Amino acid sequence: MPADELPETFHVTTDEQLRAVSSLTRHRIMAVLRFEPATITQIAERMGLAKGSSSYHVRLLERAGLVKVVRTRKVRGVTERYYAMAARSIEMPDPGEGAPDVLMRHAVADLEASPVDGERHVRMAHLRLTDEQFAELGARLEALADEYRELSDPSLPDVSLTFALFRPAPRGQAEEDSE
Repeated sequence: MPADELPETFHVTTDEQLRAVSSLTRHRIMAVLRFEPATITQIAERMGLAKGSSSYHVRLLERAGLVKVVRTRKVRGVTERYYAMAARSIEMPDPGEGAPDVLMRHAVADLEASPVDGERHVRMAHLRLTDEQFAELGARLEALADEYRELSDPSLPDVSLTFALFRPAPRGQAEEDSE
């Protein structure tokens, strides 16, 4: 299925789906499938996994509905399956009070695993905004990410963009929570 025919967003709603996306390995498999379909063998090679491990993780993602078979072909009597993402993006439910944000943890793990000598743009800014400014900035960041996703060319190297716009816990509460 061409990328332009994919649904825009897959909403994670079940425990099975949440468990599937909570694994860093499965998160990285979905990144491999982000722009083009791949076989179990191709996924294993790109990730440095054993084929059995790759197959196990892809089956869990498929069962959860996050990836699907988009084409098959016979190779020396064996049916080769090509897997692709089920949607262009995945939307996670709010983690809830005190729960970890899975996507941010995966993003930090990906950043830490990226080549140290590679170009990076990492920045944290503390702002003071009105509710309207907060909403406007969130909308602008999402629009910018969508704009560049539309410009993405599968033949180019992967680039990850992660942002989190949030109001931190009040100072007294953050200190109490860490004790």
